[in-house]
Parts: sequence; C-alpha cells; structure tokens
Amino acid sequence: MDFVSIKKRLLKFSRSAWTPFAAIPIALGIGAILLLIAGYDPIQAYAAMWQGAFKDRTAITEVLIKATPLIFIGAGLAVAFRCSIWNIGAEGQFYAGAVAATAVGIYLGDLPRFLLVPLVLFAGASSGALWGMLAAFLKNRFGANEVVTTIMLNYIAIFITGWLVTGPMIETEGLFAQTAKISQNAWLWRFLPPTRLHTGFILALVLAIVLYIIIFKTSLGYTIRAVGINPDAARYAGINVKRKVLLAMAISGGAAGLGGAVEVAAISYRLYQLISPGYGFDGIAVSLLVNNNPLGVIFSGILFGALRSGAEVMQMNAKVPSVLVFLIQGLVVLSVVAFGVYSYVSKEKEE
Repeated sequence: MDFVSIKKRLLKFSRSAWTPFAAIPIALGIGAILLLIAGYDPIQAYAAMWQGAFKDRTAITEVLIKATPLIFIGAGLAVAFRCSIWNIGAEGQFYAGAVAATAVGIYLGDLPRFLLVPLVLFAGASSGALWGMLAAFLKNRFGANEVVTTIMLNYIAIFITGWLVTGPMIETEGLFAQTAKISQNAWLWRFLPPTRLHTGFILALVLAIVLYIIIFKTSLGYTIRAVGINPDAARYAGINVKRKVLLAMAISGGAAGLGGAVEVAAISYRLYQLISPGYGFDGIAVSLLVNNNPLGVIFSGILFGALRSGAEVMQMNAKVPSVLVFLIQGLVVLSVVAFGVYSYVSKEKEE
C-alpha cells in the first residue's frame, strides 16, 4: 500500500462518523501512559472518572449542567465554522454575555421575574453577538484574520471582566473579586430537586435544534454554507458574502453570550473574574467532534460535560494531581481538533 492510498484512507476516515470514536480513545490512551509514567493507576483513575460522571442521578445532572454552556457555544460555533469563519473568540463572547446579564440582573433587579429573566437572557445574547460582530467587521472592512482578532478580543473581554469585578461592580461588603448577587427575580428555574439542573439546559437543547433547522433546512442556512464552501462562487451567484459573515458571527457570538447569561442566571448568580473554566475553547472541540452539526453538538456537549465532571472526581478520589487532570482534558480537546483540522485542510487542498 503506497503513501497516497494511505493518505486517502486517512482522509476518508477523518470525515466519517467514526472520527469521534477514534479521537477520544487515542487521547485517553496517551493519558493512561502519562498516568503510568507519573506513578498512578490509570484503571483506578478512569474508573473514578466514570463514577464521577454516571454514578447516580445527581452525578448525571451535574454532567448536564456542565454540558449546558458547551452546547450553547458549540452550536453557535457550528454556524460560524459552516461559513468557514474560524471563530476562536467564543470565550470572550461568553464573558461579554455574562457581564451584560449580571449588569441587568443587578441594576434592574426590581423588575418582575416575567420581564427580568428574558431581559437578562437578551442582554447576554446581544452582547455576545456584538462582540462577535466586531471581529466580522474587522474582517470585512480591513481583511483582518478572524483567528487573530477573536483571540485578541478574548483577552480584552477577560481583562474588562477583571476590571469590573475589582472596580466599578465589586461587591461592596465582600472580600473577593466578584459582584453582588443578581436579583432572585433573574434566576432561572431549577427542576429535579434537590439537583441543580436548570431550565437553561432545555434552552440549550432548543437553541441547538433551531440552529440545525436554520443551517440545514432553510435558504438562509444554504447561503451560509455556500459561502463556507466557496465564497467566490457564492459571490458570483449574487450572495452578499460580507453580510453572511457578519450574520454567522452574530449568531455564533449570540449563542456564546446566551451561554454566559445562563451561567450567571442559573449557576453562579454573580460575576467573578474567571467565570469560565475554558468553555469557549472546549466548545471548538465540541463542534468539530460532530462535523459542525448543531444537533450533534447536544451529544458531544454532554460527552465533554461528562469528561469535565468525571475529571473533578478523578482528581479527588484517585488523588491524581490537577496538572495531570488538565493535561488529559487538553489531550482530548487537541485530538478532536487535530482530526477536524486535518479533514478541513485536506479538503481545501483537494478543492
């Protein structure tokens, strides 16, 4: 078998539905080797991870809680990636949504719940959308690479958040860098007591389904995908490419911002400096894992939620240092992204 045929087989495999089943076991296998080298039992460690994710109803609901922001972000990124816009700025857009939602939840806290909850969610989504559209504007107007601009905007959003929680919005009676709690009228409802599972999870499912319908079942989605496949051909066909880029980034950023708003309104109830443990970056892998399918993001988001939840228990029960836990999580993300990028680059070369 020559090199060309091997490459074709790898390319065909990288685009198949089996890609997720290869990327994750490869990463976990490398993680097991690293655990052995460090003197830890990988079987015990991964058993603790499994129990942490699926031991009982409470563990499963915690998985769904951690999956919620990943579904929001992953579904939004799927739209941008389908338009061939590499939005690496979901982390910053998540922060932008969290900041806006917190401000509304605190300063308009006297409003009744039926008004305040939608306002909080709208503020988060619109702020994330505007943050994403800024990168699209720079790309359309000046030809700025969206990878560079979205990464820069991530840092700006995180730094602004840090300034707000240590300055203008800091809790006056507290000792930590955080805001006061938002009004209880802005809190999202929880169900399945005494677990923390909240209605934001249902909202994430609805958003993923809606975005799937838009991308694959409407003329708008067709034009977005057409721009992603070949922007020049789309332009010759009369499609306004710049407008579609702006729209795709608005949808992508809006979904991430909505995820930030839900995190504030359902989990933290306040804003603090590092409100995201890297959801925006994990969301990239969540989307690529299912070939940028918003509906598939539901399942990949839950998978990554299980990895996050299980990793925390692995650290506590198997006594694995946090550095190794983060390394294993990073390997999973890296392996998925590597498969996705390989498939994308190979496809570009063929075309």
